[in-house]
Amino acid sequence: MIAVLLMLAFACFMAFLMPLEPREKKVEEKSPKYKAQMRKLWQVAQTSMKEHKPSRAEKALLTILKFDEKNAAAYNRLGILYAKSKKYDEAVECFEIAQSLDNNPASIHNAGLIYLETGAYEKAEMAFHQAIELEGDIPARFMALAKAEEKLGKPKKAIEALESAYELDPSVSTLRQILAIYEADGDTEAATATTARIEAQVARDSAMKRKRARRAVKQPARATKAIKPAKPVKPAKPLKKPAPRRAKIAIK
Repeated sequence: MIAVLLMLAFACFMAFLMPLEPREKKVEEKSPKYKAQMRKLWQVAQTSMKEHKPSRAEKALLTILKFDEKNAAAYNRLGILYAKSKKYDEAVECFEIAQSLDNNPASIHNAGLIYLETGAYEKAEMAFHQAIELEGDIPARFMALAKAEEKLGKPKKAIEALESAYELDPSVSTLRQILAIYEADGDTEAATATTARIEAQVARDSAMKRKRARRAVKQPARATKAIKPAKPVKPAKPLKKPAPRRAKIAIK
């Protein structure tokens, strides 16, 4: 009994004296065959979506998730597929899973579009704000937010979002949306000022197009000037044949 107690005491002493190092988690490397199979499934999914074959694309994406259940990109693609098929509940679920796995603004934005489509405007507003916080340099984020704000009866907020989109990408279509809100709100003064902005933007766009057209015309001319014709090679002078030597006659 005393020997057992001594052994236990010795074991505790060694445990405190020499603590065990934490074991490193082994990362399983995927085999080349597995990687090739996953690439093939991705190709099938993308091709099927382009060719409007949703059943085949869904099968390929679900197969990817069967082997890699934490693949955020696959969930995002599957959500887009369900959204196009108007399976909105499934689409939102996929986007939310994708966002939980990878805080990707695209997944949050896509979920916001589904909320907007189904009339959940407050959820859409929150989703677009969250996507903008993560990635605020894409005009489409602000354009979508403006739609949600307009549906919620917040015209000023909608105009602010559209102005942010215009700063990133000055386009006539964005100004026309701003004009429509001012006209619906009965703000004649702001509508007149926005109409002037539209005319100025149209003039700038036209000038830019003409400038690009002139550049396109000048480029071939410069290319032809750069190429100089090769100088004609003078024919070589024919060599003179030597005069035949007379044979000497031997004297006997």
